[in-house]
Amino acid sequence: MSSVEESVREETIRFSVSLPRPLLDELDRRVVKKGYASRSELVRDLIRERIVEETWERGDVEVAGVLTIVYDHHQRELTQHILDIQHRQYIHVVATTHVHMDHHNCLETIIIRGMPAEIERLSLEIGGLRGVRFSELTRASRVQN
Repeated sequence: MSSVEESVREETIRFSVSLPRPLLDELDRRVVKKGYASRSELVRDLIRERIVEETWERGDVEVAGVLTIVYDHHQRELTQHILDIQHRQYIHVVATTHVHMDHHNCLETIIIRGMPAEIERLSLEIGGLRGVRFSELTRASRVQN
């Protein structure tokens, strides 16, 4: 490995954590339940999740999200309202997917990039439309390793 590759490679640091037995038992249950290879993998994911949450709470950098909705496509003008909301918000809709679940219900995912408050506003506005039966926003942001 070249010296450039070594300097780019991430250094992993070991540290120990003291936990009460019940908390450690719960951690181990989650490792097994979620299929993690080790406690370390689970702890790394928990830290990354918290970093994403804090990035959204700060609200000062561009983030991404996936808005998942299920709605009644027979609801009068609902599809047009969903599109109108996407077009008038100052965010970037990266992609959408649309799936017909049954005769009445459609599942749609809207991948969005923008400032947290703007994405939250779009999510609430679409989720509150008459005929939207389910709405959930999955938050994401850049996380360093």
